[in-house]
Amino acid sequence: MPEICLLGTGGMLPLKDRFLTSLFIEHNGRGILIDCGEGTQVAFAKHGLKLSKIQTLLITHGHADHVTGLPGLLLSLGNCSRTENLDIYFPEKWEYVIKSLLCVCGCLPFPVTMHKLPEICTSWIAENIDPMLEISAMPLQHKVPCMGYKFLFRKKPEFLPEEAKKLNIPVQYWKQLHAGNQIHLPDGREILPEQVTGKSRKSIKITYTTDTLPIPEIIHFAKHSDLFICEGMYGDIEKKSSMNEKGHMLMQDACQLAKNANAKKLWLTHYSPAEKFPEQYQEILKNIFEHVIISQDGEKLSL
Repeated sequence: MPEICLLGTGGMLPLKDRFLTSLFIEHNGRGILIDCGEGTQVAFAKHGLKLSKIQTLLITHGHADHVTGLPGLLLSLGNCSRTENLDIYFPEKWEYVIKSLLCVCGCLPFPVTMHKLPEICTSWIAENIDPMLEISAMPLQHKVPCMGYKFLFRKKPEFLPEEAKKLNIPVQYWKQLHAGNQIHLPDGREILPEQVTGKSRKSIKITYTTDTLPIPEIIHFAKHSDLFICEGMYGDIEKKSSMNEKGHMLMQDACQLAKNANAKKLWLTHYSPAEKFPEQYQEILKNIFEHVIISQDGEKLSL
């Protein structure tokens, strides 16, 4: 099951006690990183995570606090003796930024495959992580093209060994059946996976949106999320107008989105450098959405 770590919670620029916002999701020993601001590889070390597990990098948009750590991260990966391919997904608008950042890395000892995302909702199966994992991207409303990401971790139905035994199915076929494959036994019988598995199990859903206005499309995108991670630049309601002008939202906006989406848990992130003590708004925010966490760097969760 996925292990989640919020590497940093800051927006705009890193502080001595707050890294820039990025998220790491590890599943089956393989990882997905969202955004790569300055010092991301240092945040990995601080929180006891392994760079070598990164298989996929998702970029929300090309602003400096979300991408300028890319050269350092790639060079650090190279120093870890990596030879395996790294997939980088980003809104197609930002191709020139990603290519420019790659230029300063010299000759990396591993290939990088770039995937340009159109400014529409799109989904794909993350085969390099888990064939049961679906990743979706949705355009947000920032001052520039920006994407939010959703992760749907589907679960195989429970395997019922007692049913397999009743049908005299050799053990070496059980794994294929549990994977959802029909098998042909040497005695001529055809066995369907439904004959030896139970009911479907509920998927795990994680949604990540930052650098955006609180548009209603996010509610559908984050619907019934087990974990919804959303920006909250400020908790001061008087900053609502200025945040809207800059394409950002308040903590209160994020809480209302989480409530309307019926999310199980909300992590706030991407605090302004001027928001030194976001925890001061906890009581106000819990009145809007009870299950809000005013996240700190290194916030972790196993789902």
